[in-house]
Amino acid sequence: MSLPPPRIGSPAGPWIDLSHPFSPDMPRVPVFRPLHLERLKCLPADPLNVTAFSMVVHTGTHLDAPFHFYNDGPAFDAIPLERLHGGGVVWRLDLPPDSLIEPDHLAAARPLLQPGDILALDTGWSERVGTESYDRHPCLSEAAAEWLVARRPKLLACDFATPDLPVGRRPAGEFDYPIHRRLLRDGVLICEHLRSPRALAGGRVEFVFGALSLVGADGAPARVLARRVEPGSVIA
Repeated sequence: MSLPPPRIGSPAGPWIDLSHPFSPDMPRVPVFRPLHLERLKCLPADPLNVTAFSMVVHTGTHLDAPFHFYNDGPAFDAIPLERLHGGGVVWRLDLPPDSLIEPDHLAAARPLLQPGDILALDTGWSERVGTESYDRHPCLSEAAAEWLVARRPKLLACDFATPDLPVGRRPAGEFDYPIHRRLLRDGVLICEHLRSPRALAGGRVEFVFGALSLVGADGAPARVLARRVEPGSVIA
């Protein structure tokens, strides 16, 4: 979808890291192997320390590219930089386990979402990483996904594992990932496993999604930074 030029307010606070540290304990879907770290060189036996790592790109705090579900969609190295930073909002949604996020929840949230914004959802679920309840997170209904696309955000960031139904709630048989498909079809990127955005909830925010430019990849791990901006102040 076409979007207006990014507009960001004057900074009103420090940068906050909204990404989970890279470690074997970072959150992931159970079917994916954990991140593997290996020390190839080690002081003092070697003249320097050198570390290697391998991981599924959908582990920990990461972004999904349209290529994740569409072979004719852009892979991550083709995502324009302007889609990975800019102004937006953090919406706090206090919902019980196994709940659906509906259009009414989103319509009541403030500040208002503007075309071209980045939207981060704060449900408190990132505080449950490592517990059984993390897999009972809220998720978007199909109507909520349609509501979002109509308002033209460029990125949706979730402080839980997936905007689709959690694995344990999916019907038996083939699952079609309707929320991913609806958002990515129109170029709304998806960030999963965002960490602790509560300090920014209810305000306008400047975001930077430092995702790796992986050639041909369907997603990329990311260091996500955000800071509050002054209410009512807008600079180009």
